[in-house]
Amino acid sequence: MKLAILDDYFDTLRGLPCFEKLKGQDVTVFNDHLQDTDLLVERLKDFDGVVLFRERTKVTAELLDRLPNLKLISQRSGYPHVDLEACTRNEVLLCSNMHSGTPSFAAAEHTFALILASARQIPAQMASLQAGNWQMGVGKTLRGRTLGVYGYGRIGRAVGDFAKAFGMNVVFWASEASRQRAADDGETIAESREAFFSGCDVVSVHLRLVAATRGVVTAQDLAAMKPGAIFVNTSRAGLIEEGALLAALNQGRPGFAAIDVFDKEPVTDPSDPLVQHPNIIVTPHIGFVTEDEFELQFSDIFDQVAAYADGKPINMINPEVWKG
Repeated sequence: MKLAILDDYFDTLRGLPCFEKLKGQDVTVFNDHLQDTDLLVERLKDFDGVVLFRERTKVTAELLDRLPNLKLISQRSGYPHVDLEACTRNEVLLCSNMHSGTPSFAAAEHTFALILASARQIPAQMASLQAGNWQMGVGKTLRGRTLGVYGYGRIGRAVGDFAKAFGMNVVFWASEASRQRAADDGETIAESREAFFSGCDVVSVHLRLVAATRGVVTAQDLAAMKPGAIFVNTSRAGLIEEGALLAALNQGRPGFAAIDVFDKEPVTDPSDPLVQHPNIIVTPHIGFVTEDEFELQFSDIFDQVAAYADGKPINMINPEVWKG
């Protein structure tokens, strides 16, 4: 199979043990990012299969309609960036291991790293020291404070467990069905949405971005937060009402934010107002970017490629495409 791997920025995958699973395939790894449809068509027109690096490249209907040789897309987890209807129409098989029950511990760890870094002012304290100064302010102890987790999925629950280990109180908010699951598991549920945002010292969002959750965190929600509270988002920027976070920080509620995701990625403008805001800690969508997580994810992805090449595809999202 002639296979393209997209968006491997640091050429990491060749060095992973799981890369051996592609032995025998004609593999080309691309280390840059393209989204322009014409450029992607020119790049991918001769390939039978494409491996996606999470959601870095959007696979649109316009793109799929212009790739008649493409037969397989292999990736892992959700696929809001892939036009499934267009895949099926063009007889492109989408394979994606949904890894039920297995959270991204890398993303959960990064979330808590951002919480700690914000509470203890680590970037600002480091910058002060490097500038020839000493301490620049007073941080906050997490023990005894309240973390609010918006969402009751795998990553959100892992973040809650980390917080409990630090002696934090943990409360959840989510859809009605998810709140019921959390209650059944013995977790604490906020009395109301307003109480959730106004009562927590830290709010961390852990939801999938789908039509129903786009903009689910509103300007009103953020305005209800304490002036000293921290808002954390390592999930998807689209979960926040457009423009609401920057406006909220400018108004001082919440007082601080820590984010790993942006509306348009990659962000390469050093003057981006969120990147430069004095009350925010930002990272370039690295929540899942660890060698361990890559090995876990791409082992599944490459298994799918090997299974397809062997005529026995697995984890088919649109199985009606497979002719056998």
